[in-house]
Amino acid sequence: WYQRRVREYFQTFQHYFKRINLSREMVSHLVKPRIVKKRTKKFTRHQSDRYAKLSKSSWRKPKCIDSRVRRRFKGQYLMPSIGYGSVKNTRHMMPDGFLKFVVNNVAELELLIMHNKR
Repeated sequence: WYQRRVREYFQTFQHYFKRINLSREMVSHLVKPRIVKKRTKKFTRHQSDRYAKLSKSSWRKPKCIDSRVRRRFKGQYLMPSIGYGSVKNTRHMMPDGFLKFVVNNVAELELLIMHNKR
């Protein structure tokens, strides 16, 4: 039932696209800047290799008084910091140059069509 509902949801938007005569090829970005990622690997949680119950991708800041990771010793896991952030004009940008935007209804779709400069 879920797949049927999703299919119907997308069919409503396809009908809307046909009605206003708009296709994916017509929409293009004005400027496509080069996206530079400072780090593409996920930050691993401290001692996640030791315990199976700790997920590798679920980052938690180490708070222990003796933690080598928290004290940033050489050869330990790296901690996330503000320096790993993306450049402001390419943040949340997809590889094709468009920004991520979740469309929930037709009004938001119209808003997206009107503001496709960025």
